Amino acid sequence: METGQMSTTHEQHGARAVVVAIDGPSGSGKSSVSRRVAERLGLAYLDTGAMYRAATWWALHRGVSLTDGDAVADLVRDMPLVMGVDPREPGVHVDGHDVGEAIRETAISSAVSAVATNLEVRAELGRRQRAEIAAQAASSSFSGGRGIVAEGRDITTVIAPDADVRLLLIASEEARLARRAREVHGSADAAAVEATRDQVVRRDADDSTVSQFLVAADGVVTVDSSELDLEQTVQAVLDVVARTADLHA
Repeated sequence: METGQMSTTHEQHGARAVVVAIDGPSGSGKSSVSRRVAERLGLAYLDTGAMYRAATWWALHRGVSLTDGDAVADLVRDMPLVMGVDPREPGVHVDGHDVGEAIRETAISSAVSAVATNLEVRAELGRRQRAEIAAQAASSSFSGGRGIVAEGRDITTVIAPDADVRLLLIASEEARLARRAREVHGSADAAAVEATRDQVVRRDADDSTVSQFLVAADGVVTVDSSELDLEQTVQAVLDVVARTADLHA
């Protein structure tokens, strides 16, 4: 399905916005896949994981201990965060600072679970995520009211359980470790994979205490990308969107 086809469907069905919710563990490819899917369909894109990373960066930048849950939550409530929703250049800005690269550094990756498992932080960022999803139904939004692809760990179950399309993108641990190692270290050799293990396995274990993203909830379609390359995974997701969005039209 190409962008033009989604636009036509959108117009034929009373300009109803389409919400695509994609969850998955670290290294499953959900960010790269979600961005491409959003671009192909002419939808906005929201990286909710980047919001938790930005909150972590902000707390560290302001000198707030991540172990002080109340202080972190208070800080996040007033965090001047601007999330870009253009899938070609999403961007993340906090208090005017472009933190797009900084939030991907190892120091943030190693610390983000402390913020992502803070229930008060989750409530605040969840409120912002729902607001952005709702905003993309407006004609004045980036998507022109067509809708949004939102990805993270609890989008299909907590943030947008009534999304038109709900997917869980999974991959084997071996595949996920290799992908993240290539992304972070430029190689998937044994040393690079081992250096990446904590970011993938430990973080998933920590985050799974507050959200379910390892097993699909009822009504959520599972796409296993273990044996697929990026383009094949994007196509698999587009196929689910085409099939499911038509059912909900």
